[in-house]
Amino acid sequence: MRYLNKDIKTIHELLKNKTIKPIDLVNEAIERIENSTQNAYITLNKEEARKKAIELEGKEVDNILFGLPIAVKDNIITKDLLTTCGSHMLDNFIPIYDATIVEKIKDKNMIIIGKTNMDEFAMGSSSRTSYFGAPRNPWNEEKISGGSSGGSASTIANRDVLFALGSDTGGSIRQPASYTGIVGMKPTYGRISRYGLVAFASSLDQIGPMTKNVYENALLLNAIVGEDEKDLTSARKPEEDFTRYIGKEINGMKIAVPNYLMSDIVSSEIKDSIKETIEMLKKEGAIVEYVDVKYLENAVTLYQIIAMGEASSNLARFDGIRFGHSCENPKDVEELYYETRREGFGDEVKRRIMVGSYLLSGENAKDYYNKALSIRDDMKKEFENTFKNYDLIIGPTTTTTAYNITDPMDDPLKSFMDDVLVIPVNMAGLPGLNIPVGFDKNHMPIGMQIIGNAFEEAKIYQLASFIENKLNLELNPNGGEE
Repeated sequence: MRYLNKDIKTIHELLKNKTIKPIDLVNEAIERIENSTQNAYITLNKEEARKKAIELEGKEVDNILFGLPIAVKDNIITKDLLTTCGSHMLDNFIPIYDATIVEKIKDKNMIIIGKTNMDEFAMGSSSRTSYFGAPRNPWNEEKISGGSSGGSASTIANRDVLFALGSDTGGSIRQPASYTGIVGMKPTYGRISRYGLVAFASSLDQIGPMTKNVYENALLLNAIVGEDEKDLTSARKPEEDFTRYIGKEINGMKIAVPNYLMSDIVSSEIKDSIKETIEMLKKEGAIVEYVDVKYLENAVTLYQIIAMGEASSNLARFDGIRFGHSCENPKDVEELYYETRREGFGDEVKRRIMVGSYLLSGENAKDYYNKALSIRDDMKKEFENTFKNYDLIIGPTTTTTAYNITDPMDDPLKSFMDDVLVIPVNMAGLPGLNIPVGFDKNHMPIGMQIIGNAFEEAKIYQLASFIENKLNLELNPNGGEE
């Protein structure tokens, strides 16, 4: 019997009435992962997951997430469990503490099934920069699953587990969610503690939930939000239930569609799917209008300056001395640094460090980084002005559906197009979610992005759940097997 295809309420009832035990779910997840050819995991936490599942048999099933396996992106620190960030630099790193978000999921008695594959240090949009090879898309294993949270997206799409954690610095939850036909939420910056998330770009990074449907996504967000004294950028907000608007009507909801997001850089198949969804929303009573939002065309340039600058600073800690990879027999400290970083980092990470170091050096910091922060602030204000008149913003998540895993990695236009739709959300610190809205002619998933005002994730879930119920897509690449 397959249980992990079922909805969470059904699984919860089965656990409560002792029809199944947590070990049944863990064993099923492990079997699925081991029989998968998607390369979604870097580390499978088999023994500890089974040990934890057996421990939970004697405990009361006290919350809806109790006993459920969860996959964790491999840039989130897990005590006593290998954490590599997809890099040779950390391929022997066993942390001595848990990230705050890991403590939170453990408090709910969720079970970490393993650490998922990703672009090296989250730098990439295809997960092909991983030292451990690229994860593959369950809809077509010749296609990418996206990045940098590609492993988390693949394992959810393949129905190995119900829940996964990703991180999103410039679209790294939403873009792979679109490519694999799942729901991925990048929450408001500060909504979730970043303590224990290995930093890429500290002013942009945000952890978020990845699930097969909207309700389960909101449930996981309920469990992982909150202020944290260990992260001074985490926000103090009153407790709320992110599922509270799910199932509600959208009559009278005002929705903006930025013209730039529907431009010719987006494939006609994706635009057609978005337009069909827009027409459906209008028929259901929503007010949908096309608008101009300034500065969107600058988002990728701003991202490259801010993210690479912050990355060069954050990755300076990987020096071969304290933890991680270290070169053998250096003749002096300078050679230790040089050889360790030459051996430990992949080409994409080295490129970003070099560009970032240049951007922050001397007068360049004022000419580039500080100016980029100023324009970023203007972009944030432009979004705020839009939200004075509209409840939500929608548009495509990606410009194309998932492309071939063998496509060249050095195409700057493709790289730009991968990022152009999703990066504005990170620049403004806003919440954004991917919801599947259709398929292309090759039956690869098409995603739509829903963007909300700061800390209005619940409103996003309201629209996303409405779309999900109306479209009622079959989103299991393996069919409906039980």
